[in-house]
Amino acid sequence: MSALLMPSPVSTPPPKFVPKPIRWTCQQFQDMSDSGVLEGRTVILVDGEILDMPKPNPPHDTAVTLTLYVLLRVFAQDHFVRVQTGLPTNLDTDPIPDLAVIAGSPRDFSKQHPSTASLVVEVADSSLDYDLGTKSNLYAAAGILDYWVIDVNGQQLHVFRDPVADATAPRGFRYNSIQVLDHADTITPLAGSVPIAVADLLP
Repeated sequence: MSALLMPSPVSTPPPKFVPKPIRWTCQQFQDMSDSGVLEGRTVILVDGEILDMPKPNPPHDTAVTLTLYVLLRVFAQDHFVRVQTGLPTNLDTDPIPDLAVIAGSPRDFSKQHPSTASLVVEVADSSLDYDLGTKSNLYAAAGILDYWVIDVNGQQLHVFRDPVADATAPRGFRYNSIQVLDHADTITPLAGSVPIAVADLLP
């Protein structure tokens, strides 16, 4: 009588390893910044990812300074202006806008960053496509009512307003109103009452 042949055990291949990015929270991002790990780098946090941004060049910095002086004049009361500081829009996104006009006083935020703004301004040179695209959807999703992008190369101001839900847009929101203003135009912030000459913002 022949011996009963037992089937060979079937070996199960090990599960495939799929690398996953490390996602960071705004608090972890802030802790790294405070520790000096990110010193000397221009970075933002978007959807839990730390993104390297281009180093500011002289036209960029000039436009930031010019816009700061204008906004300080326009928002002399009940608001203040923050320059390149935190604005966490949710638990894992902090775009660190170039300028943000915040309702209240600076001491209102001595223990935590504001999470919204009356006006956000980004100054763009090489980052124009990103600021007009990804950043606009990000700020629309955050409910920022007034978002401006200063195009230092094209010498124009892009004004985004009226954020609306849109399932086809990234993050489910977009701006319903977009204006492109030139050197000779003026614009009045939604939270202000004083017209601003676009020429005063351009380097």
